[in-house]
Amino acid sequence: MHPMTEEFDAYVRARTPALLRTAYLLTGDQHLSEDLVQDALIRTYRAWGRLRDTNPDAYTRKVMYHLAVSRWRRRRAVEVSTDQVPEPRRRGAVDSAQLSTARMAMQAALLRLTAKQRTVLVLRFFEDLTEAEAADVLGVAVGTVKSQSAKALARLRTIAPELLDTEDRRGAML
Repeated sequence: MHPMTEEFDAYVRARTPALLRTAYLLTGDQHLSEDLVQDALIRTYRAWGRLRDTNPDAYTRKVMYHLAVSRWRRRRAVEVSTDQVPEPRRRGAVDSAQLSTARMAMQAALLRLTAKQRTVLVLRFFEDLTEAEAADVLGVAVGTVKSQSAKALARLRTIAPELLDTEDRRGAML
């Protein structure tokens, strides 16, 4: 095997789980997230010769975000409503069933946001990017990231108020 291919294989093995988690948050669908990561990794491989000594993870994630936005522009996402709202979690010991329920509620709430709002929240709060970094990834102004974040958080408070009290063990919002 060629040394460049071996390096890329090692990168893919090491980073795929994290990329899949992010892709799942962006798409809300396991199969779409796998397709998104695969397409991003194909593009990363094509550029591997110039990326391998820099930051291939940043490149791959940027490609992934751009592909996700392009897909959202091509087809409108359908909102998914449910008849049952999960009960808010009590403060105290972490119950894995409650944690799973909270994560599913968060996923359902994220899917009810616009594609742009969901992307901004994923970049800002799940990927922990600054406003400037998120703006750079999306190719928009910092003000757009700020306004979309504010709109998305306001919408989440309206459509999923039960998430306001949902915290994990570390006290961070899910």
